[in-house]
Amino acid sequence: MIGLVTGALLLIGSCTNLDEHLWNDIPESAIDPSDPAVVNAFMGKVLNAMGSFYWGYEHYWDIEETTDLYTVPRRLGVGWGGGYVTTHKHLWSVNIGPSTRTYDQCMIGIQYACKCLDLLPENMVKERARMRFFRAFYYYIILDLFRNPPFMETMEFEEGWMPSQIGAEALFNFIVSEIVAVKEDLGTQKNFGYPNRWVACMTLAKLYLNHNAWFRHYPEVTKDNSWYEKALAEVNDVINTGGYSLSPKYFDNVKAELKANPEIIFGIALDRVQDSYYGNYLVNKTHAVAGRDVYGYTGNSPWNGSHAVPQFIMSYDPADNRLRDSWIGGIARYYTVDGGINSGAPIPFTADDWSGTGYLNYNIEVHSSDNPGAYQQEGYRFSKLEVLPGLVGCYGNDVPFFRLGDAMFIKAECLLRLGRDKQEAADLITAVRMRLFDDPAMAVRTVEDLEGPSVYPYGYRECTSIGYDVWDDWIDIPEGGDDIILGGLLDDLAWEFLGEHHRRQDLIRFTMTNGISVFSGKSWFCKKAHPTEQWREYFGFSEGWLRANLNLVQNPGYLGI
Repeated sequence: MIGLVTGALLLIGSCTNLDEHLWNDIPESAIDPSDPAVVNAFMGKVLNAMGSFYWGYEHYWDIEETTDLYTVPRRLGVGWGGGYVTTHKHLWSVNIGPSTRTYDQCMIGIQYACKCLDLLPENMVKERARMRFFRAFYYYIILDLFRNPPFMETMEFEEGWMPSQIGAEALFNFIVSEIVAVKEDLGTQKNFGYPNRWVACMTLAKLYLNHNAWFRHYPEVTKDNSWYEKALAEVNDVINTGGYSLSPKYFDNVKAELKANPEIIFGIALDRVQDSYYGNYLVNKTHAVAGRDVYGYTGNSPWNGSHAVPQFIMSYDPADNRLRDSWIGGIARYYTVDGGINSGAPIPFTADDWSGTGYLNYNIEVHSSDNPGAYQQEGYRFSKLEVLPGLVGCYGNDVPFFRLGDAMFIKAECLLRLGRDKQEAADLITAVRMRLFDDPAMAVRTVEDLEGPSVYPYGYRECTSIGYDVWDDWIDIPEGGDDIILGGLLDDLAWEFLGEHHRRQDLIRFTMTNGISVFSGKSWFCKKAHPTEQWREYFGFSEGWLRANLNLVQNPGYLGI
């Protein structure tokens, strides 16, 4: 029976009523595994869950709101705040929206993959390999977010059965064994949106790279440099045999259509019509109402939500073109046909006119998350994506999930952590940076740069003055980044992979000299360090899941909150 799938869908569709959990829907007699249309329909559901878990209101992309790059404040005169503020401050409860919704969508993908594997005959080798990969991939996402979720690998179960937890290490080992088992069967053909041999390599590299950080607080799990050796072997395979190449331009990696991009190893393919709900909605989430004119966007009015953490903007080298390509800051200008985005006359906007110009002018500075909050023109706005003019915007944009630049960074990080071939590591980072600076000499990174301190000006920072033009009451407690191990590499990861689901993993993986992760141990805009709450490096199970599955045990740290 396809009971768990139906149950999950009903749970999402009526999240205020968790009393009923239906475990049966489509009878086996109605499913013909010999009918390609039936099989393709189920396999299509597994693929559809990729876009669903990534995009959508408070889905996977929004989990990066826990980091030091961007955030949604209480926007004065507009709204927002609430759960986004507590997420940014690391004060969330077990019912944090982005993790909950991401879990739901990943479990839907897992259950459909399980059902496909129950149906597919053994001679459909590639189809079975793909389903095993996707099931393992969804578990990889959930392992990262929750460590010890309930586990299932089939939809053949007795009535009343509920999945149990098998432990984080056992789940890690299952994911690895599944991907290793299917790697060769996935083949080497490059079909956008589908896994191949090198997509498997990249997923394994991510698992190995993050292993020691994920199990930092599991004393029974072995943590040593062998995991970096394993990650290094996987990305060497990608770099040396995959046939991928760096895109000539940085912005090419976030174009609406990525199928022809030579750098993309694995992308999530979205359709502008079919995926209009789950598509990329950042032009709406980030800009003030008048900000849509920056792109010539004529769709729904933007909601004036998220903005850059000011300290992150301050960390950029002014010569780094990624600052221009990733953010809209200063006076915003109309889209023009000849010049493209932000190229025309200044856009009139008078709400909270801090600069007195009468134009939309995004200030790098922001008062606070919620005390009093952020005024309407405060904060640079995320712009690292292709927004098409007209009604389209960025809904349906493809997602660059793994790319060659990522493989090169993983190789560099492994070499530095292993303490060998350090110059090669620096050369890899320099090669990625070469497309980002007008002066090639500015792109060069040395071993000393990467092993040196972070230039991110860490420390608690907030202005509690009332009034968009009043900046008197500053709370500024500097911490800096001198104590971050490989701080320079952590900076480069942020500048290169901003908005590409990297930062939370990176902040948890990188530590300070006291052994505490940057995620837990550093303060930034309106967010205090929480070194005694390192259990926030993963999330708790929602009250609804605990009520629906009596086998599920809450993660440590979240009991009673």
